[in-house]
Amino acid sequence: MQSRRVVITGIGAITSIGIGKDDFWKNIIAGKSGISEIERFDVSKFDIKRAGEIKNFKPENFILKTILKKIGRASQLAIAATKFVLEDSKLKINKTEAKELGVIIGTTMGEIPSLEIIDRFWTEKGEEDIYSSNVAKYPVNNLSNNIGHYFGFGGENYVIPTACAAGNYCIGYALDLIRFGRKKVMLVGGADPLSRIALTGFSRLFAMAPEKCQPFDKNRKGMMMGEGAAILVIEDLENAEKRNAKIYAEILGYGLSCDAYNMTIPSEKGINKVIEKAIKNSGIKKEDIDYISAHGTGTGPNDKAETAAIKDVFGDNAKRIPISSIKSMLGHTMGTASALEAMICCLVIQNGIIPPTINYETPDPECDLDYVPNKARQKEINTALNDSFAFGGNNACVVLRKYI
Repeated sequence: MQSRRVVITGIGAITSIGIGKDDFWKNIIAGKSGISEIERFDVSKFDIKRAGEIKNFKPENFILKTILKKIGRASQLAIAATKFVLEDSKLKINKTEAKELGVIIGTTMGEIPSLEIIDRFWTEKGEEDIYSSNVAKYPVNNLSNNIGHYFGFGGENYVIPTACAAGNYCIGYALDLIRFGRKKVMLVGGADPLSRIALTGFSRLFAMAPEKCQPFDKNRKGMMMGEGAAILVIEDLENAEKRNAKIYAEILGYGLSCDAYNMTIPSEKGINKVIEKAIKNSGIKKEDIDYISAHGTGTGPNDKAETAAIKDVFGDNAKRIPISSIKSMLGHTMGTASALEAMICCLVIQNGIIPPTINYETPDPECDLDYVPNKARQKEINTALNDSFAFGGNNACVVLRKYI
């Protein structure tokens, strides 16, 4: 059976630098930082007190109050992003189509703030005083389930919790479902909230920078935490053309690898393998890639390994490919990250503007590629590679191309 062509026809985002696609993109290309002092919870006992916290999100503007009290923050962010993406895509969904529309969401921590509330009640008041409503909010499958329930979507409904690579995993799975005729339209993306547990964990790994994220800089000190949600509409090309949808980009293919090299340290060989697989599965040549959205966390091992793998895969051509990391502006949004970065690839392809890697001050001899330092760049881009590498070597890369 001939496989179908698959395209992206809608994007929606809730981030620390913009609510909705337009604000997000405007601030991304301006190189605006979303890193600020954490206000959501008390950080007086933490060494790290800054993150990409979303300050101006009002969930009651997006979600009915009767539903709002029943769902956690990650679901709130995801539902709001879904509202944006449905508006952007101009999907007109009847009841029959809604029953078939599937939702796949990636995450790292899920509704972890609900567990923090449970823990606090348990330790301060005892097990008997834990509200069942907080327990009900916690299960990770709530992310996709709450979207499906809120909008009446009854198709495939999954959460893929492969941490920092989860968004790309979701895109790849939806691509398979549509390419082989099982679905016509899917909603995919990621959502993760800021939490004490995540801040504690990454602090104990000594992987956090105190003030700012500086991917690929010689003096980089680590990652910054972030939060957000990103949802994309992925659609069969024939269906998209039939309804005259705006097409952001075509998804050519993806690659996955699970090298299990180390729980936290990335493997250059694992990254090399996943990039090679993504390019091969997309049916293109390495020379066709003319932009890379980097995983670019700002940690010493990640940026060094990613740079080395890119040089190994692309050879002398690596130096001509512009590479940028939006984590320099947003921090690391965990399960949302690669979904947001897929959106960036779409917008880069659409607008011919490459976002900068901000906070780049001192070149690193071991990271010696073109990271689009500090200022956005105008350049026509036809084919983009979206990198994402998670703990345990759970890696996923997606290739997107300008729709022709």
